[in-house]
Amino acid sequence: MTLNELKEYENSFFNFDIGETNLPQTMTDDEINEKYLKGEVRIVTEQARYPLNTIKEMFSGSDYILNPEFQRRHRWNVEKQSKLIESFIMNVPIPPIFLYEKEYSVYEVMDGLQRISAIKDFYEGKYALQGLEIWPELNGRYYSDLPEQVKKGIDRRYISSIVLLKETAKSDREANEIKQMVFSRINSGGAKLEDQEYRNAQCSGKFNNMIIELARNDYFCDIFDIPQKTNEENLPENIVSDELKENSKFRTMKDVEIVLRFFALRKIDLWNGTSFSKFLDMFASRANELPENILIKYKSLFEDTIKFAYDLMEDKIFCMWKKNKNTDQYRWTKRPTMVIYDALMYVLSNYLEQSEQILERREEVKNDFETLFQENNTLLNGRDTSKNVIQQRINIFDNYFQNLITTR
Repeated sequence: MTLNELKEYENSFFNFDIGETNLPQTMTDDEINEKYLKGEVRIVTEQARYPLNTIKEMFSGSDYILNPEFQRRHRWNVEKQSKLIESFIMNVPIPPIFLYEKEYSVYEVMDGLQRISAIKDFYEGKYALQGLEIWPELNGRYYSDLPEQVKKGIDRRYISSIVLLKETAKSDREANEIKQMVFSRINSGGAKLEDQEYRNAQCSGKFNNMIIELARNDYFCDIFDIPQKTNEENLPENIVSDELKENSKFRTMKDVEIVLRFFALRKIDLWNGTSFSKFLDMFASRANELPENILIKYKSLFEDTIKFAYDLMEDKIFCMWKKNKNTDQYRWTKRPTMVIYDALMYVLSNYLEQSEQILERREEVKNDFETLFQENNTLLNGRDTSKNVIQQRINIFDNYFQNLITTR
């Protein structure tokens, strides 16, 4: 499939009207009562309690799934994990975890992954306690090093769970919608979810899985200063390095949103009368219905474009050529920006077939970009990310590359 054929397919596939979404439905009181009595969207639950010293064995088996796709990424550091253990030592009430019965007696952790991981890792000796305030005497201690009575005290503690039973949903699609809805609502308080974390819960599917994978692309990670993928990430335990956990883009799924922006802006013409975040929501939801052959083409398109961008400008790609306020001299900014990324990725993806020709003149391009930024200072060095301004930036870069390939 050529790039032109891909565009034609996208034009026919992505066809949604923002104005027609989420319209309220008018119902009479009798109809509302009938809907309630039928039990539509009614959650079936049961409760359970698990001794802490059973968590390690329970969640090491195949009956409990720790990483359903709608979960946010790991956020807790060792100090926060330690504070949870300290709470158990003092018998402080801990909120329940939420499980979903995916198959009979097979459960997904919908909410509580951080707590389960903290308990499991502590019993497995993966970290020593640190940062304790009430029990500072235990700082530096692993589970195996704890005084006998403290160890027994922790072992007799429980963590409660609320289990959404399999009977809640009549189909796989309904089950997925209910899980996403519940996850979103139980996370509406506490630590604020970022837009992409909500999107990850609301729009799970094959496209969503693909952009998560693409966010670990080596060129992408190098450009946006994200620790690159290690061999450990391919292990069944999905081990994530401490360095990666601390990276703000990875931790909040901002990296995944950056990848999403590339694909969504290919249909910038559909972005009308709504916020950019809402537009991304709608695109991501629809894109999960793309067939496998298009997803394969999408994956190659992103990988080829991000490599093209890196080869063209290396560490200056997606940066601004901007005047320094103190010296009054122009220089490249140190970090890439969405302002340039959105427009330049869009344009470069349209010139992949001419990439070799353009890369032969990369030094000329670097010099020309400095002039291009100075001549279009307000647009290219501004912060406006509205639809109209993004389109103007796209036109600037597109005109430049069009002139470049037609002149020698």
